[in-house]
Amino acid sequence: MYKLKRRDSLYYIYMIQYNKNMKNDRLWTRCDECGTILYIKHLKENKRVCFSCGYHLQMNAIERIESLIDPNSFQEFDSSLSPNDPLKFNDKKLYKDRLKEAQKRTKLRDAIITGVGCIDNIPIALGVMDFSFMGGSMGSVVGEKIVRLIEYATQKGLILILICASGGARMQEGIFSLMQMAKISSALTLYQKLQSLYISILTSPTTGGVTASFAMLGDLIFAEPNALIGFAGRRVIEQTLQEKLPENFQTSEYLLEHGLLDLIIPRSFLKQALIETLYLYKDAPFRRTCSIPSIHIPQLNICYEEKIRRLYRNMETSIRYSNIQKELIIELKNFKNYSGTFKNY
Repeated sequence: MYKLKRRDSLYYIYMIQYNKNMKNDRLWTRCDECGTILYIKHLKENKRVCFSCGYHLQMNAIERIESLIDPNSFQEFDSSLSPNDPLKFNDKKLYKDRLKEAQKRTKLRDAIITGVGCIDNIPIALGVMDFSFMGGSMGSVVGEKIVRLIEYATQKGLILILICASGGARMQEGIFSLMQMAKISSALTLYQKLQSLYISILTSPTTGGVTASFAMLGDLIFAEPNALIGFAGRRVIEQTLQEKLPENFQTSEYLLEHGLLDLIIPRSFLKQALIETLYLYKDAPFRRTCSIPSIHIPQLNICYEEKIRRLYRNMETSIRYSNIQKELIIELKNFKNYSGTFKNY
């Protein structure tokens, strides 16, 4: 008897018949690139990569976290933060209603999940955007959660990884969403002054205000194959420039060719690539931590102490003793019962 295999067309016909009476009507999906009909259960097992053409379909935030983070190591931050409607925005539908629908459909409060976890036992701070929540748009809550994550990573000296999937700033919040670009960039400036590693991972699509701010500020910028990455839309640019753009314009391959990316990594190899990168960096010298908010003052860590010790060891003996004597005099002058014996110094 012929045994049905997963990739046979007969297999999929059989699965349709088998699942006819099931309540869940989302059993199948279509590849956006080649149009192949895909069984969602098997697609999830393959990290939402098409079996036929290798196209990377959109992946939600929870699935991404599960594919990267060690089991039972992720701790979510600010899970109760929920967006407000400061402008009382109304187009075809009230903004409040759109939020409720998105929250009910995705089981998320907003378009990002932030927290800390481990990748191969290396602690990291992780933020993952979810395009299924209002196009992954960046509003006040998304910006606030990212800033809090960056500040925590700065305080603890953690490596920061942000996975971007967004259509840009959320128009329903107006200036409150646009200001998040500067707010996040400011937090990243302090974080990167501490010589900490920030890895930005761009997935399809990453556009608008997210591209114009934190997505392109990474020390290392990775992307998935054939990902749509840009600021303005293709048609807008063509109409403005009155030029025909290349076919691969605003793809990750085009950006890599023009020096805007460091690496294109298929989804199945992403975790291993991150592990190798993190192991290179985790024991690097001169990493620091800082309190937030503050003006950056380098703290005396092990590496800094060793640097001072070596510098002091190489000094001439006479200079060394002279410095010690000066330090003692300063301490004595600050002492309350100082009698003035060393006045001439």
